[in-house]
Amino acid sequence: MTVPGSGMAAPASSSLLAGFEYGQMDVEGVMVNHAIAGSGSPLLLLHGYPENHLMWRYVAPALAEDHTVVVADLRGYGDSGKPAPDAAGLVYSKRSMASDQAGLMRRLGFAQFDLVGHDRGARVAHRLVLDHPDAVSRLAVLDIVPTRHVLRNVTRAMATAYYHWFFLALLNGVPEHMIAADPGFWVRSLIGPLLGPGASIEQPVMDDYIRCFTDLRTIAGSCADYRAAASTDLIHDEESAAAGQKIECPVLALWGTQAFVGRNYEPASVWAEYASHVRGSALPTGHFLPEEAPDLVSAALRDFLG
Repeated sequence: MTVPGSGMAAPASSSLLAGFEYGQMDVEGVMVNHAIAGSGSPLLLLHGYPENHLMWRYVAPALAEDHTVVVADLRGYGDSGKPAPDAAGLVYSKRSMASDQAGLMRRLGFAQFDLVGHDRGARVAHRLVLDHPDAVSRLAVLDIVPTRHVLRNVTRAMATAYYHWFFLALLNGVPEHMIAADPGFWVRSLIGPLLGPGASIEQPVMDDYIRCFTDLRTIAGSCADYRAAASTDLIHDEESAAAGQKIECPVLALWGTQAFVGRNYEPASVWAEYASHVRGSALPTGHFLPEEAPDLVSAALRDFLG
């Protein structure tokens, strides 16, 4: 199978998302891997760490019944481009990653679209709405509160549950070296504890998540992503807050009752400090809502998106 119009082989994950047409789009020099299906108003879905677009494998087809759904791999993840990190933390800033996705949608012909993000994808989505407010009609964020709030309220519980935030941000090459030694162990050991009780991810999908982390460029890019969160992204977020900038489009916050966000924050209240029109709902899941409760997530998104 080839990617239409590219002459390139389709990514290995394409067989796990039936009915979607894959493509590779060059956006300002970064190739963005994506898949598209459906008809109706455009909708972009962004994944979290340490996964790729396949995390939407149940939700995306359901939403494609009413929307033109685009699922994309973030810069540095999946089968998207993986530019070398820079010392200033700009290459993997959420601003740069958001620009990729806004550019992808423009190149696909969608000047305005709805946006849903989980985990890192939700952080990219938050920055995308701030930097490109006219591009997004509605925003849904899954199982996060804003990065600025997290880093301004670090507790022992947060540092323990999200130890990888600090591990991946190390600058001494240790995280890259240790993850490369056994990427399968790393991906499984991170995902497993964040799943709700009794939840699991089928082996072919887990294998694809691990496949991506056998690429040293994915490891380097994802570490740079977390380094940016604690430095460049935080600067950008503080600048936005100081300027009084808030999200003006409607926002839906979803979170898992069995996950750290649901147990330790009041997500809807936190998001109300960053957005003008927020509604929120808890679901009986761990961190990976779209994989643990796809029917509930699809229903909540359908109700929000219309």
